[in-house]
Amino acid sequence: MYRLDQMGRQAMQKVDLSILPPDQEQAANKAMWQVQEEADEANLNALLAMLPPEGWFLKSRYGEGPSQTAFLIIQHSNLEQWRRFVPVLEPLVATGEVDGAQFGLMYDRLAVNEGRPQRYGTQVTCKNGRWVIDYDNLEDPANADRRRAEAGFPHTLAQYEARFASWPTCREN
Repeated sequence: MYRLDQMGRQAMQKVDLSILPPDQEQAANKAMWQVQEEADEANLNALLAMLPPEGWFLKSRYGEGPSQTAFLIIQHSNLEQWRRFVPVLEPLVATGEVDGAQFGLMYDRLAVNEGRPQRYGTQVTCKNGRWVIDYDNLEDPANADRRRAEAGFPHTLAQYEARFASWPTCREN
């Protein structure tokens, strides 16, 4: 399940579609994401069918691998699932059963999709052809790096944003 989730995404990061005319770029991007979304849906259905009674794959019971794989599958699912699992995961961070940085990624994804500011600055947006953090859509930006460190993120916002410099250019929607 982990490989199904990650292989297509890793391949798409290496493909620079910006060399295509905009209509062909959009068509190619749509076709690639359609394949990925089909894999995501299959993964989600399989995961939900095996979800443990306690509501999550606790690290102490199932190990780091299943917990991380479950996170990725839910993170790559949909608004309904984020709304379902963010409240489940939040108290598990305090007990060490869920990785704080993983929770932060899902929290921010839900916030952005609900039109709320991010807390950890994990979701990037396309501006001027580059992937960047939208600092105007961030809770208390002056304390974001402190929140990131407390959650277990290994990088500051600036270091995190620098990672995206190597990504192919993007087009704003």
